[in-house]
Amino acid sequence: MSFVARRLAAFSAAIFLIGASGSSVLAQKKYDAGATDTEIKIGNIVPYSGPASAWGVIGRAEAAYFRKINAEGGINGRMINFISYDDGYSPPKTVEQARKLIESDEVLLIFSPLGTATNTAIQRYMNAKQVPQLFVASGATKWNDPQNFPWTMGFQINYQNEAHIYARYILNEKPNARIAVLYQNDDYGKDYLKGLKEGLGDKGKSMIVVEDAYDVFEPTIDSHVVKMKSQNADVFVDIAGPKFAAQAIRKAAEIGWKPLHILNSVSNSIGAVIRPAGVENARGIISASSGMDPLDPDWKNDPLMKAYDEFLAKDFPEGNRADGLVAGGYVLAQVMVYVLGQCGDNLTRENVMKQAANLKNFRAGILLPGITIDTSPSDFAPIKQMRLRRFDGEKWETFGPVFSGEIGG
Repeated sequence: MSFVARRLAAFSAAIFLIGASGSSVLAQKKYDAGATDTEIKIGNIVPYSGPASAWGVIGRAEAAYFRKINAEGGINGRMINFISYDDGYSPPKTVEQARKLIESDEVLLIFSPLGTATNTAIQRYMNAKQVPQLFVASGATKWNDPQNFPWTMGFQINYQNEAHIYARYILNEKPNARIAVLYQNDDYGKDYLKGLKEGLGDKGKSMIVVEDAYDVFEPTIDSHVVKMKSQNADVFVDIAGPKFAAQAIRKAAEIGWKPLHILNSVSNSIGAVIRPAGVENARGIISASSGMDPLDPDWKNDPLMKAYDEFLAKDFPEGNRADGLVAGGYVLAQVMVYVLGQCGDNLTRENVMKQAANLKNFRAGILLPGITIDTSPSDFAPIKQMRLRRFDGEKWETFGPVFSGEIGG
């Protein structure tokens, strides 16, 4: 071999090695704390105890779905280590649990933490730590603020837009209504109230005859319901958590008050609210939802409902099919698995948020036909639509078009 040929061969070999090295770099796995070749640690904070403990089943449903995924081989071969803590719906406890998850357990992210006041308490901390506070289980508008809080993303339609839908319904059905509003005395309740007033417009000033706030640690709200009846209200807008919503439905029936009862979506679970309150007491209640009612036979042949039925039978047999909160946890967990799957081998916190902010036309869980999950780097509101529903004494009947909840939309 000539000198020139040897030089060309050496040069070609060097180019090959550089190319191979470059490919290796490109294919290199990237991890932040909480992710390895074999595991993904996901943190979660839910009120398993206290006045909002009915929502604890969301965390249990999520855990069951992650166990199902692990049994099927995990996410790109990695097992999910789901670490879920109880905060009793107490913001100081939420802060404590968030610090434990991030600084001691070293999770990759905190997923589906529940509550408005509780998540408000950790939002700045999560963003300072640059740890995803992902798919917050609350409809507060503040979770869609990527410019100021790029590590926090909500999930469900925001409370104000949901309230706009109810306002439109009231204006159409009872334009001369006398409205009584019961709301939880925190950001959750106030967001709904603000949306209701926006939706009613100037007419709302004369239509709302009483606004009554309750504290989450009150043992009962019976006196609030009695007060509302005394104002001769013929529309009752019920912005209460599951425990208090059940009390309100039952008390209204006991005192013979039969207004048009509008119930916020976070408490329209048949299993957790309607049945404890008495199904006959709840007949005719109006609410809204983005999901199908598992008790409604109209959806039994929908492929997404069949998959949900299989999940309940095989992976979460203790789950109450009548409890819409179970379905909520199922949907949330399914979207989380999809996002992590899209991350591939780049399991950094930055990439998790990037993938979560690029969901397009994704119909997950048992979302109603026509309702999909869509996000972008400037839009951290995954679900934006709902349909109205009426309780017929056995199940929820969905009616009317898909609403965005935007004023006029």
